[in-house]
Amino acid sequence: MRVLAGIGTAVLACCGLFGQSVVSPPAFEVASVKLSTPDERVIGLYTYPGGRVTATNYTLEMLMEEAYSVQRFQIAGGPRWIGDDRYSIVAKPPTSSKSSKANPPYPKAPPNEERLAMLQTLLADRFHLQFHRETKEGPVYLLTVSKSVGNKELKLKPAKSADDYPWVGGPEMRGGISGSGIAGTNASMELLATRLTGYLRRPVLDRTGLKGAFDFQFEYAADDNQPDVIVSIFASIQGLGLKLEGAKGPVETLVIDHAEKPAEN
Repeated sequence: MRVLAGIGTAVLACCGLFGQSVVSPPAFEVASVKLSTPDERVIGLYTYPGGRVTATNYTLEMLMEEAYSVQRFQIAGGPRWIGDDRYSIVAKPPTSSKSSKANPPYPKAPPNEERLAMLQTLLADRFHLQFHRETKEGPVYLLTVSKSVGNKELKLKPAKSADDYPWVGGPEMRGGISGSGIAGTNASMELLATRLTGYLRRPVLDRTGLKGAFDFQFEYAADDNQPDVIVSIFASIQGLGLKLEGAKGPVETLVIDHAEKPAEN
């Protein structure tokens, strides 16, 4: 009887195990992936009411940057085409998702976490992307408040409007960070650190302790007509009352194990 009882318990346990439903990762209901055409000159990833996401002239590397919130230097391995071939994607989430109720105030609003998870699923399904993560200690920058200034001397103003597109770039209020300084609109310190990471080619970690979003602008006066962008960044950050200091910290890399060119549809 003890043996029979044991078998019965095992059967029930197995039934319970196999009876569990497997939760599928978030995925777009419909997605079109095609090679970009020469007449598609715009490069960008946009979100729209109803949760629709489009990416134009994006390489697989660029899509990974968006999906996993990493910079180009944090992606290693893979065939050469992942940084050369450009694709245009139009994807729509299922009506049952929270993203289908989304109504972004501007098309450049970044995708929410659910849509980023859907983009990750799309990369796995359509590009057969497989990778592993490696984290090693390496050089980083810490973004801090300069000890030589108090909060009253910070050249950061609370964001004028929470509806403005969160943006960090040059003082000309267009394009990326240039040799002429740094400006930001409705930008958190975390966003500033993320933008700086791409230019400095090492992780920039926000250690300012400053919460919320800010508007700011600092124009860097250079001695020549083509100022060095890196020199301008360090001078501009100091001009805002902040500081970049070198340190050691965790540096994560996505190492591609496998990727395939997607079949168009």
